[in-house]
Amino acid sequence: MERSVNGVGVLDKAVAILDALEQGPLALADLVAATGLSRATAHRLASALAGHDLVARDDSGRFVLGPRLVRRSLEDAARPALAALRDATGESAQLYVPRNGSRLCVVSLESPHSLRTIVPAGAVLPLGQGSAGTVLRGEPAALRRGWAQSVEEREPGVASVSAPVRHDGAVVAAVSVSGPIERTTRSPGRRYAGAVTAAACQVESAMGWG
Repeated sequence: MERSVNGVGVLDKAVAILDALEQGPLALADLVAATGLSRATAHRLASALAGHDLVARDDSGRFVLGPRLVRRSLEDAARPALAALRDATGESAQLYVPRNGSRLCVVSLESPHSLRTIVPAGAVLPLGQGSAGTVLRGEPAALRRGWAQSVEEREPGVASVSAPVRHDGAVVAAVSVSGPIERTTRSPGRRYAGAVTAAACQVESAMGWG
């Protein structure tokens, strides 16, 4: 039965959909069963929520929580892992998510060194440059290996290493460490791949995905 809890019926139904999706991906039939909404109403509201990035579809076509909600949770989950990554490597650490064909830095922790990479939270960078872009584009070789590196792709004198954060098999974010080549060398993956991939796993675990 479709009913209103507080008199704002559409809002109640939308929240019911989001509550159901907190438990994991749902096909439309399962979303109907979980919410008690009619098939037409569930589909209409889930599609409307998708227009605001509150709901999305996974590779199997199931409804999942959208990037706007996941992003906020990711920021909180990633901070401890990124702090540990920065402390372990001595270099700046970032978390990137895809955004309209680019990548958005949502968390940035700077290296304690005076010479360091600075990418402010909120910066929008090209998806076609840098190790984080390689990961977020889903380059097969990088995903098979579990990490990507870049040397002076986006900025002279800077190298980086990134690893994917996955949810239900899809890459939803990239954990990165970056710094000047004089410390990272021109083969930064040799130094930092292990630490970066471990940090990405820590983020997944903090989100309950690991």
